[in-house]
Amino acid sequence: MSGIDVFCVFPEAVESTLRVGVVGRAIERGSVALRTFDLREYAPKGRIDDMPFGGGAGMIVRVDVVARAFEEAYGVPARKVREERRVLVTEPGGRKVEQRYVREIAEGLSVGRGLSIVCGRYGGMDGRVRGVLATEAVSLGDFVLSGGEIVAAALSDAVIRLLDGVLGNSESLIGESFSRENVLGPPQYTRPAVWDGEGVPAVLLSGNHAEIRAWRERGPHQDQGQGGDAGGDEFSPASQVPDTPTRGDKLDHERGYQAE
Repeated sequence: MSGIDVFCVFPEAVESTLRVGVVGRAIERGSVALRTFDLREYAPKGRIDDMPFGGGAGMIVRVDVVARAFEEAYGVPARKVREERRVLVTEPGGRKVEQRYVREIAEGLSVGRGLSIVCGRYGGMDGRVRGVLATEAVSLGDFVLSGGEIVAAALSDAVIRLLDGVLGNSESLIGESFSRENVLGPPQYTRPAVWDGEGVPAVLLSGNHAEIRAWRERGPHQDQGQGGDAGGDEFSPASQVPDTPTRGDKLDHERGYQAE
């Protein structure tokens, strides 16, 4: 029962986001399994929602539709699914997605605990989905979306890229934003070394790896694009920076200015 399963109204919205780039390649080669389920296929006459008891605006996703989808997907009673898998529902009051939470889910996938995401739609979801079928609720933040497919895609992307073998170079995860608690990665620069009279921090062109590492480890210390203030960094003047590298330049992955 491992892998990521998304139950929603518009599977194509999830698939189109996740089956591209490095995450898409990971899915294609089997590093992680992704399945999407159209809830309309498990609903009476294709209708997954109904009017709310007690009145009110909007239509509510039915618990029996979600339960039937679970039972057909996993071959066990719907109530039992959360004993083996992490089952999330997308709703405004859910746990906010942040990197520590993403790592927690990725670690579960790594040891075989699958992830199921049920996407809200319309006026919301029957409270019994959250209370009886799910382990928790999740939210991207304090704003309203038209559906949970965006939440499912964003969370899945963040989780998958942390799994072993997904990124070509695992060191890419070291020092990136939020690799440490509440710490952003430093700003990055590439060619041209000078653009419209604007240079890059001189330290990145120095070739001094210790100073470059120290600069990067200072954290989010530059105010980019704000009145020319770069947090005290010295920028290389155009007259001192070669605008076009030669083919003979040595490639150095720790420098901001590199030859092709």
